[in-house]
Order: sequence, then C-alpha cells, then structure tokens
Amino acid sequence: MTQERGTRRVQQGVVVSNKMDKTVVVKLERTTRHPLYGKVVKRASKCKAHDEENACQLGDVVRMVERRPLSREKHWRVVEIVSRAK
Repeated sequence: MTQERGTRRVQQGVVVSNKMDKTVVVKLERTTRHPLYGKVVKRASKCKAHDEENACQLGDVVRMVERRPLSREKHWRVVEIVSRAK
C-alpha cells in the first residue's frame, strides 16, 4: 500500500539576499490586471528558501518547491539554479 504525495507547488524567482546560513530570500513577481482600470500591474512578494549548499548568489534565478516548514518563515527548498547572475 503506497501513499501518493500531493502535488507540490513550484515557484521561480530572483535571489535578493543570501546573508543567512543555508537560507536565501527570493523575490517572486507576478502580473495581474487592475480590477477597475484593467491596467497590467506587477505585484511582488518575498519568501525564504532553504539552500543546503549555500550555492545561490545575489541575482540568481532559482526554482523552488514547497515543503514542510523548517522554521517560522521558511517553507520552500531551492531545487535548482536556473540561471546565474551576470
């Protein structure tokens, strides 16, 4: 009897801070339409992600997957570095 895990959310964002040990802060941007005027606006949020090897640098684009909470604010894990910063 095997139990399947639910699908885990995957997000892609830019590293804005790597000053903590094994933790990076990732900025997630999304575009949405204004409810009244219809103009496309950018919305951003930041979240903390676990980086086991401390491999991420500022400006890197990373892909993260949701996981169980590791701390009060850390619920994501870095899966791969999509592109390095210039």
